[in-house]
Amino acid sequence: MVTRAAVASPVPARTLADLSNAVVHCRACPRLVRWRERVAREKKRAFRDWDYWGKPVPGFGDRHARLLIVGLAPAAHGANRTGRMFTGDASGSWMYEALHRFGFANQPNSLSLDDGLRLTDCHITAAARCAPPANKPTSDELNRCRPFLAAELRLLPRVRVVMGLGRIGHEAWLKASGWWGRVAPRERPAFAHAAEAALPDGTILITSYHPSQQNTNTGRLTRAMWHGVFRRARGILDGSTG
Repeated sequence: MVTRAAVASPVPARTLADLSNAVVHCRACPRLVRWRERVAREKKRAFRDWDYWGKPVPGFGDRHARLLIVGLAPAAHGANRTGRMFTGDASGSWMYEALHRFGFANQPNSLSLDDGLRLTDCHITAAARCAPPANKPTSDELNRCRPFLAAELRLLPRVRVVMGLGRIGHEAWLKASGWWGRVAPRERPAFAHAAEAALPDGTILITSYHPSQQNTNTGRLTRAMWHGVFRRARGILDGSTG
């Protein structure tokens, strides 16, 4: 079970629907608001016929999830266009193929909000909810967004395995869950691909390189490496020790 997060400005959401509504209406970061709305107006040539989402993107998945995946932020022409985490871009192709392969999704792709995709035993979220310029949210922007993640953790009490994607996703979960401050710096789980740490409350934290094109196109993250972290998560949830 994920421990209740300790943050300065909690989000008073009683349900995931309440939280999603709060996320979608957030305008706390002027730089991100300007960028996400500019992208939605100007669009990408390949998507000029799309009505871009252009707002913060809420988490997506099963409210009874035991697997929580924490990414970086919506992609400018992915989730910022479609309104769903990891939907409509190359990273999403890697994500949902793996989720389907290991029994967490009913289909291997995610293209739009009305494509019929459903997740089972899995919830996907991110450290930042708005598409940032150059995919780089600032520290202040991540801090302002963290209460949304903290609220999400409170509303997902069955989570047993957390998968942090990239150093930012990894550290965002540690901070939102409260473990960043409760664990001595030298004892904090370190970020490395396929690293695994057991937290005192029984939560297992697994880290992975983010499936960004920068990582997948260069071979830093291979399909076998990516499948490996999902295989491990599936094994833990199924009671395997291997």
